Amino acid sequence: MKRTGSLYLMVIGLAIVTMLFSVTPGLAQTAQSQEEYVKVITNRAAKIVAAFHSSDTVFTKKVTAVIADQYMSLGHIHDARNAKIKEIKSKGAELTADDKAAIQKLEADADQELAKLHTAYLTKLSALCTPLQIEEVKNGMTFNVLNVTYTAYQDMLPNLTEEQKKQIVIWLTEAREKAMDAESSDKKHGVFGKYKGRINNYLSAAGVDMKKEEAAWQQRIKERKAAAKQSK
Repeated sequence: MKRTGSLYLMVIGLAIVTMLFSVTPGLAQTAQSQEEYVKVITNRAAKIVAAFHSSDTVFTKKVTAVIADQYMSLGHIHDARNAKIKEIKSKGAELTADDKAAIQKLEADADQELAKLHTAYLTKLSALCTPLQIEEVKNGMTFNVLNVTYTAYQDMLPNLTEEQKKQIVIWLTEAREKAMDAESSDKKHGVFGKYKGRINNYLSAAGVDMKKEEAAWQQRIKERKAAAKQSK
């Protein structure tokens, strides 16, 4: 599946901007102390909750704690799986069929744990937050890539049908659910990248010339920048 170049670069650019905000759960395995790690993920969770603009400090502390706990739990699952896989691969010899089967089982088991954790997490959030606030949390955990990407598609393809728009949102929403559980910024963006490939293929099959549309989009962007510069 091919990615539309500039659309992909736009989202990658967002990843760079948010890099300081995106500290991976794998930090739990570095030389940083547990106390420092808890501080990092608590600050990350607090930034997400800050988008609520709530003056209820008790509420914000509770939600922050739920989000921070989710990051901690995600880190434990990813780190445990990665450590076991690393141990298998550290033998130095070529992986046997049994080794590969063991790795696949570790990945499958971790995926099951992540799915259960995801469901439990949303249940906890639902007990505290409104649906709109939960959307804020999901976007905060995934760098708002859903909205950034959807806006880019609409700007690049102003003639999208309502059905096409709906399908794009469905796939980006599905990507966001998966990206929430990914272990790093790169992995989160990788999830969206796969779904953008699916979207591009879907649009191409509908007769949209993605290369032509992207070229026209880039020209419009240049013209906007030039106009903005002249107006200063």
